[in-house]
Amino acid sequence: MSLYLAIDAGGTRTRCLLADENQVLAQATTGSVKLMRVGEPEASSRLEAMLKEVALAANVALSEISQTCIGLAGLSIEAVREWAERELRKSVGGNLLLAGDEEIALDGAFHGGLGILIIAGTGSNVLGRAADGAMYHAGGWGPAIGDEGSGFWIGHEALRAGFWAKDRGVSTDLLAEIGEFWGAKSLGEIVEMANARPGPDFPALAPVVVRCAEAGDELAAAVLERAGVELAEQVALVALKMQESGPLREIEAAYTGSVLEHITPVRSAMIEALKTSAPTVKVVEGAVDSLEGALWRAREAGKSTV
Repeated sequence: MSLYLAIDAGGTRTRCLLADENQVLAQATTGSVKLMRVGEPEASSRLEAMLKEVALAANVALSEISQTCIGLAGLSIEAVREWAERELRKSVGGNLLLAGDEEIALDGAFHGGLGILIIAGTGSNVLGRAADGAMYHAGGWGPAIGDEGSGFWIGHEALRAGFWAKDRGVSTDLLAEIGEFWGAKSLGEIVEMANARPGPDFPALAPVVVRCAEAGDELAAAVLERAGVELAEQVALVALKMQESGPLREIEAAYTGSVLEHITPVRSAMIEALKTSAPTVKVVEGAVDSLEGALWRAREAGKSTV
């Protein structure tokens, strides 16, 4: 009997499951193992503990695993690839397949077929696979360069909007609510915290922005709407690239990530904007389970090694 290990190592949490050819045997979860967020020692400790937990729950030895697929945020960074390979090969047997976290989410939705995946959580990224298998990307360059429509973008843009409003005498509760969330006692402290290096946890501000919008703050609502429009622009760009490889009457798009899963105004604004910018794109209801994509990839890779 072949055993498969699937891991989804996203920006905020890490999940894994152990399965055979027919069923999932056990699952486990830990915090982020993203090296840029927690550092290598903490990432390694969390990964090791999670693997031990899932193996114990499944009552199998990690050395018995036939095929592993791990989806990693930041896979294009060589240090991330080296760390993942090193840490997994310490205890896990069988073959190892590394993939981007966006790639396993795409396969969770379309199992190797045509479609677009929209990721908007801590960061953002849009990935599309055309009918001929060609891959097309937009975004995913990190918070300093892009990540439009992500949790980081929402928090950062809300803070900017708050100061924009203060300079112009526009009414908003954004600065007051952000200051309270950060425990800042003055406007100067907000400025100091916002400009600190390393910077604050901007994605954590997204729920604050949502609360302000739900309370009727028009500026907060506008930030959420712009997040959806920004994501739609990235989706439209990927759809255009896919159309250039061959005309398509309709392209299905799936989504994943905490922003699109849980912040309805962002998702609604994106879908509405796509009606104009990319009318051939139809967004599928319900969020994608990236971990299912990692398992599908592990099983497919296992077939080729038999």
